[in-house]
Parts: sequence; C-alpha cells; structure tokens
Amino acid sequence: MTKSISFDLTVERLKALGEPTRLRLALLLSRQDLTVSDLVFVLGQSQPRISRHLKLLMETGILLRYQEGAWAYFRVSDEPGVADLLAAACEPLSADDAVLARDVERLEAVRLRRAEHAARYFAENAESWDRIRSLHVPDAQVEAALVEALGPDDFESILDVGTGTGRMLELLAGRARRAVGIDASREMLAVARAKLDAAELSRVSVRQGNAYHLPVEPRAYDLVTLHQVLHYLDDPQAAVREAARALAPGGRLAVVDFALHGHEFLREDHAHVRLGFSADAIEGFLRAVDLEVETIRLLEPTAEGGDQLTVLVAIGRDCGAASEPAALKISA
Repeated sequence: MTKSISFDLTVERLKALGEPTRLRLALLLSRQDLTVSDLVFVLGQSQPRISRHLKLLMETGILLRYQEGAWAYFRVSDEPGVADLLAAACEPLSADDAVLARDVERLEAVRLRRAEHAARYFAENAESWDRIRSLHVPDAQVEAALVEALGPDDFESILDVGTGTGRMLELLAGRARRAVGIDASREMLAVARAKLDAAELSRVSVRQGNAYHLPVEPRAYDLVTLHQVLHYLDDPQAAVREAARALAPGGRLAVVDFALHGHEFLREDHAHVRLGFSADAIEGFLRAVDLEVETIRLLEPTAEGGDQLTVLVAIGRDCGAASEPAALKISA
C-alpha cells in the first residue's frame, strides 16, 4: 500500500526538480548509484555546483547519500512518493532530447569504466573462484533450488547480505520493487555495480556494510539472503540475528552455504573460517532468532569421489510464534 505524503512536501520536491540540472541529476540517479565525480563527468559541470544541487535534492528527501570508504555515493530515496514523482517527470520527456541523450551517452562511459575494472578483478581471481565452484554442484542447480524453495510470489523488498558479485540480486531483483546488496569489500561492490549496470536493474542498489551491523532500516525487507556468507564469519549466529532484524513481519531469511566438509585448504587459502555447517546447526541458527524453519535442502554433488562439497539451502520465516520443526528435505 502506497503511503501518502503532505501537500507541502510534494510542492518542495516539485520545486527541487523544477531546475534543469537537478532534474538531470535525479534522472541519472534513478538509473544507478553514482559519485560526485561520476556526475561531474556526465554533466560537465563543476564539483561545487553539482554538490550544491545534490544537497538540495537530499534536503527534500529525493536523494540519499551513503559512504563507501573514501567515496560517497548518491541514489534515489525509497521515501514515499519519490519513485512515482520521478516516473511522472520522465513520462513526457522526449527520448530524442539532445541534452538527455548526451547524459545517457556519458553515463554509458561510466558503466564501461566500471565494467573494465570488474573484468580486471575477475581475471586476477578467476582461478581461485573456479577451483571452489568445481567442488560443488553447478551454480545453476543451487539457484534453481533456492528459487523453488522461495516459491513463485514476488517481493516488496529484498536485502542480500554479503552480496559479492551481486548474483543473488541479479537472480531475484526482477521479482521485487526494490533490492539492496550489502558487502564489506569495495572491490566486490565494484564488480556488483558493473554487473547490475549491464543488466539495467534500476531498482537495485549496493552499498558497503558489515554483516554484523547492517546499514539498513529494521523490519523493512520481506526477503533477506545470506548466500555463501556464513562460512567466512567468526560468529555466524550474530550475522543471522542481524539479518533477522531486517525482516519485515512475515518475511523470510534464505541461507545458502556449504554442509560440513574437511577441505582445510579453503581455510588456509580462501579465508573460510568455518568448514561448512550441519543442517542441525543452520536450523539452530534460525530457531534461535525465532524463525520458523520452512525447509532445509541438501544439494549433493553428482560427481564420484570424496572431495566434493554438499550445498545447503535453508529458508526461515518470521511468524512471531513457535512452530513444529520442518521436515529435512534432501536433494541429489
């Protein structure tokens, strides 16, 4: 249900968007998150001028600013009415407008720069990632199992904790009004932005943050995902607790991780703190934060040999009441 906003605030926002540079800024940021440097490049205006316009747009609640290391990013706010206001402003604009066409062309150059940076990072790390992926069932099978476990319904909002390359956002964002990814690594966020830019997912944003202290509003997301995150953490239960804090009433928490295994090289060479988790351990994490366990599925490798990893997919729901234990489902 759409929340109403006051007449005065609507007038202030219309005034803010009634200046050419500010409207161009808002339209650009409705496409993707950008820095001041990005916006200076696209619009060809000075940094102080761009900053003044951004400040006014933030004061009226049209934009938000968030910090990522030494860089500040700007994005369109999730406040009531903002998306509808920008959509109404965009509707009558000509696709052939020379100014807007030039903005889009320069924005594409920003996207290309991000993509090149991401490609370099992938090239440097591809060998180690490929080795890990070769140890378990194909990613497509894991993703299909997750989608099946979540069911066909769409989501109002999705939060992906430890988003990495943004794959979960790419997979699920088409089913949500908005989606947010959080990761501690600026390098991974750069990769995620490049991938999401290429997919033209305008309702998706990523930002830097810690799995133990998520920079998001509580009780605001009806799906939160922890995809291959918990095995990197000293205190996975604390991360599950923080993820559960972000769940809206009735929301679901999806956990994808490795089952227990003995591959010490993952700890030594790839910073894995935990060598997987038992189904009972994951179920315990979910029940400890009062989530009803809907399903736990084990995706066992099809290749023969004892060096393959089993992937675990678990779904917990915020029901506000205790429930009977869910049956353990095992998938080959």
